[in-house]
Amino acid sequence: MNVEILARIQFAFTIAFHYIYPPLSIGLGLIMTIMEGLYLKTGRKLYEQMARFYVRIFALIFGIGVATGIVMEFEFGTNWAVYSKYVGDVFGSALAAEGIFAFALESGFLGILLFGWNKVRPGVHFFSTVMVTLGSMFSAVWIVVANSWQQTPAGYHIVGTGLNARAEITDFWAMVFNPSSVSRLTHVWIGSFLAGAFLVLSISAFYLLRNRHTHFARISFKIALAVATFFSLAQLAVGHSSAEVVAEYQPAKLAALEGHYDGTKAADMYLFGYVDQKNNQTKGIAIPGGLSFLTKGDFKTPVTGLNNFKPEDRPGAVNFVFQTYHLMVAIGMFLIALTLYASFLWWRGTLFEKRWLLYIFSFSVLLPQIANQVGWYSAEVGRQPWVVYGLLRTSKALSQAVSAEQILFSLILFTVVYVILFILFIYLLNKKIKHGPYDNHNIDHSPRHIEMADSL
Repeated sequence: MNVEILARIQFAFTIAFHYIYPPLSIGLGLIMTIMEGLYLKTGRKLYEQMARFYVRIFALIFGIGVATGIVMEFEFGTNWAVYSKYVGDVFGSALAAEGIFAFALESGFLGILLFGWNKVRPGVHFFSTVMVTLGSMFSAVWIVVANSWQQTPAGYHIVGTGLNARAEITDFWAMVFNPSSVSRLTHVWIGSFLAGAFLVLSISAFYLLRNRHTHFARISFKIALAVATFFSLAQLAVGHSSAEVVAEYQPAKLAALEGHYDGTKAADMYLFGYVDQKNNQTKGIAIPGGLSFLTKGDFKTPVTGLNNFKPEDRPGAVNFVFQTYHLMVAIGMFLIALTLYASFLWWRGTLFEKRWLLYIFSFSVLLPQIANQVGWYSAEVGRQPWVVYGLLRTSKALSQAVSAEQILFSLILFTVVYVILFILFIYLLNKKIKHGPYDNHNIDHSPRHIEMADSL
């Protein structure tokens, strides 16, 4: 493989592995805030025990997330020197803002969150929980702003030519609020809230299936279910808004997402299928004119297709983009159906009577993670052949001195280290979950506690 392919694989691998953790920390931060807020409002110790338990899990996720994120910054300089020079002014501003407004806030209150129990007043500790949660969300703001600028550049001009060309900010707020940043940030936040909520649902379902900590698990399950139901429905609306931005500013990407080639006719919306790139056609089950209706308002208006672009200006892996995008959508729709059905059973008072449903929820923690990952694959591979859309091609953004052998060696090394970190993470997470939320394993299954759980 050549330098470009290896450099792209290496960065994709490192960022995909890192992205397991930030969504969990953002989503779990929200859940912790709700639980601790309920403790302050009601005074019930059970909510405090919930907050304490999930803070311990949050600390593990946060630590691994920080460790795995550092590598990417070095990759910019080693593998993507031309790109780093080109976007340095833009990324420098955004990442400096992350350090000042997000990471400092998050890390500044993290010590109180972890070690302040029984050392500061409950209100002060709750404030630290809120600040850590906001810090993790603000961190996502600046990362998504920087990435969104690559998708829809704004507030800049180009200085220099050739290898010395670089984008220079002319309007900071136009850069921050570029056409895709708000919709993409909201999309990322909601995906993170779902990741955190389904982690809590999975742990709670595990306890219920094992008949352990049942009163704790019932209440934490219901809190997480309320969050998951709301945000799974919200993601549907936000996802549509994000697709409208793609349709307006990145028509080649939209065409790849739906495998649409012929720009002279209405575009179908595929439920599933396969893109035959050799013959420039897509086969599968589709809603006739569905994409035209979603983007243009009626079923007959033509939508720009891949045939409207030169082959060198199209995404190279159209079927990959098509499949990852449709997998994301399918998971999103399944999460809506799953949470609505569970909410209906909650309303009927039979939520915890169906063990098969608890089994689904115990493994459901994987679904938002998969959706988050393949959503990014769709966005990034669909942007190709541009690393900065319409301005800088990926093939032109590479370092001139690095060799394929050097990248391959570092990729193997990173893979070994990351596999070890992941095994360690799973081991420690499993250990914390099996230990449970209490310092001892004396479980109270009394009717009084069951009644307390059902009253929520």
